[in-house]
Amino acid sequence: MKKSLFLYLFIIAALMNIFTYRYFSKKSEFDESQTEGLRKKLKDSIQIFQNKLTDADYFSIEKDQNAQNYFDNADIPQFASYEELSQLVNNQLIAYNDKPEGNPYTGMAPINGKKFIINKAKVLNHRWIIADCSDGQSWGEVLLKYFINPDKTVSFEVIQSVVFDK
Repeated sequence: MKKSLFLYLFIIAALMNIFTYRYFSKKSEFDESQTEGLRKKLKDSIQIFQNKLTDADYFSIEKDQNAQNYFDNADIPQFASYEELSQLVNNQLIAYNDKPEGNPYTGMAPINGKKFIINKAKVLNHRWIIADCSDGQSWGEVLLKYFINPDKTVSFEVIQSVVFDK
């Protein structure tokens, strides 16, 4: 009787070990397949965002080799790089925000006594800038043409501006 009890206990213990081993090996394989699927999905998502970023930067002086070559060939020795020139253009454009009537290069007159100022600007190429402007309640965008003067100043010209409805 004692021998058969030990035999049954041994068989039950062996079966439990076999089933436990099978459970954890299958769980491990399942976890690895889930991890691999998630890794592939994340890799695809990263690629999609990189493509979107590349598309968004298509119209920027940082990615426009022709605009960069223009400044290299334009005999403008006072600028070491297009980054420096882009910073100068942005700074001079934003400096007009301090005028009492607002920035004249928003292409918009003050509405209800509130002046329009440029919040953010992006140099698109060697000739154009796009800027976001607002008066605190109304927002708009403006497309500007710019020129570098020999005295290291920048001249701006409004091409088109738009104010969005509230």
